[in-house]
Amino acid sequence: MKEKVRVLVVDDELIMRDSLSDWLRLDGYEVTGVDNGAEAIERVKKEEWDVLIVDLKMPGMNGIEVMQEVRKIDRGIPVIIMTAYATVDTAVKAMKEGAYDYIVKPFNPEEIGLTIRKIIAQQRLVKENIYLRRELRRRYQFKDIITKNPRMRDILELVKSVAKTASTVLIEGESGTGKELIARAIHSSSPRGKCPFVAVSCAALPETLLETELFGHEKGAFTGAISAKKGRFELADKGTLFLDEIAEMSMKTQVDLLRVLEEKEFTRIGGTKPIRVDVRIISATNKNLKKLVAEGAFRDDLFYRLNVVSIQIPPLRERMEDIPLLAEHFLEKYRIEYTKKVGEISEEVMNLLLKHDWPGNVRELENTIESSLVVTKSNIINLEDLPDSFGTPDEKSYRLSGKKRLDEVEKECISGALHVHNWNIKKSAEMLGIDRTTLYNKIRKYNLKKC
Repeated sequence: MKEKVRVLVVDDELIMRDSLSDWLRLDGYEVTGVDNGAEAIERVKKEEWDVLIVDLKMPGMNGIEVMQEVRKIDRGIPVIIMTAYATVDTAVKAMKEGAYDYIVKPFNPEEIGLTIRKIIAQQRLVKENIYLRRELRRRYQFKDIITKNPRMRDILELVKSVAKTASTVLIEGESGTGKELIARAIHSSSPRGKCPFVAVSCAALPETLLETELFGHEKGAFTGAISAKKGRFELADKGTLFLDEIAEMSMKTQVDLLRVLEEKEFTRIGGTKPIRVDVRIISATNKNLKKLVAEGAFRDDLFYRLNVVSIQIPPLRERMEDIPLLAEHFLEKYRIEYTKKVGEISEEVMNLLLKHDWPGNVRELENTIESSLVVTKSNIINLEDLPDSFGTPDEKSYRLSGKKRLDEVEKECISGALHVHNWNIKKSAEMLGIDRTTLYNKIRKYNLKKC
């Protein structure tokens, strides 16, 4: 559940202050009213507010002066000025000083409610844009690739060195290990970092469509080609082209790709004019390319062109020490995204995460944490919150038996405490180290009755 919007109403008239506060509470806002500007300023210093509604005419500091002081503390708080003395001059002055809006008394409660909803919607967009810009800046930085595994740290040192060059890079590793993340980190830290990073999956398209996707086509090149289209090579000019699942590329497309790597130019399908490009190639695969070359399923000359620098990403089961770090990182990420107050992962869940083989690697771990956070009704991720699909049959059995065992132990402890204190709720709660409300909830949960 999202946090309530907090509104501070500042008005020296008790009736207006209370009436407005009551109206806003009915709309679902958390409202506090104060009767003077000095107290409002102190509240802004000590607490966080989403909106301030300030009367213009008040003893001591007027509404404009209050707004000016508030903006010195936090320029981001939207302020609505309200007054019974509307003039063009005061309205203009209020807006010039930074008021979000100016409302004349008496006003319709729905009018001010609509204004607040607009403010909240706008603030949400601003926060989302700030978050997205921050994510774009930081997401693919080396410091944000989370690991304490020595092998991964060696890889990151190699990646830092490779980023400074224009060498082609081949990244190998199982699905979900983060091959594209490494590719983007290389690009963002390279001299090409401000130019396009263009990704294409070689397994997602059949041969003819992949050729069109890579090299583009001219108008009329084939049925349905109603206009010319740039390919990924052109779109990635001066930047980086990431070829994912390169092992799935057909032999014909492999020949065409080799020609581009050697000659730095290509021709659109249906075209005759060579197009020169300056593109760095980073490719990735979850298969053993050397074995495919030996079997004749992948061209050896293309392999050597792509494999100038080789990076092998270890699977998550070989870097188990990273699981707690990654799990906490994903918990924080989705806690913010879903605005949920889930603060930790239970010891039982963490033990299970550490025992799991992770065939889907980091991607599977991220999906598991996100799913668990979405469904939990607690502020802790427990065994029952894990997805039904998670784990081997033995791990699923452990989850069920573990839950049963924990519930049984808790029920016995509570029953014992109640028996010792002859169902004195206060003393039983103190013995258990919980509050009385929690104890009442547990009694109902386990259907405990006094004998």
